[in-house]
Amino acid sequence: MSSVAEKLAKKSSRAASTKQVRLKLVYIDFWSALKLSFLISVVLGIVLVVVVFLVWSVIASTGIFDSVSQLFQDVAGEGSDFRLDSIVGLPQVMGFSIIVALLNVVVLTALGAIAALLYNLSVRITGGLLVGFTNN
Repeated sequence: MSSVAEKLAKKSSRAASTKQVRLKLVYIDFWSALKLSFLISVVLGIVLVVVVFLVWSVIASTGIFDSVSQLFQDVAGEGSDFRLDSIVGLPQVMGFSIIVALLNVVVLTALGAIAALLYNLSVRITGGLLVGFTNN
């Protein structure tokens, strides 16, 4: 008697035929590229803000700001009331990083759209990008 497991074992012992498909990428949808580049740039903006906060908190907890402020006071003399915390405090640093993140969202979204347009224009000259796929 032949069981199902024996039939499956016979099937798996045969070598599978490998088929290869070659396709050309001849068009990138502009709106899809725009949406994808927007989402990627938003994620990168969030990562930028989080990394800036973490780096600032590590630098603040190690006392580097106080050491640099003391160094500036030693160099400038006793009369100066310079505090580095007034320039690179958490609100100022986070505000600057949020502005940079928003600018990055705009710029990276525009670059993604421009890249899609340039690829679509270059396909007319080059014929597209040849991509091969197999069914391993």
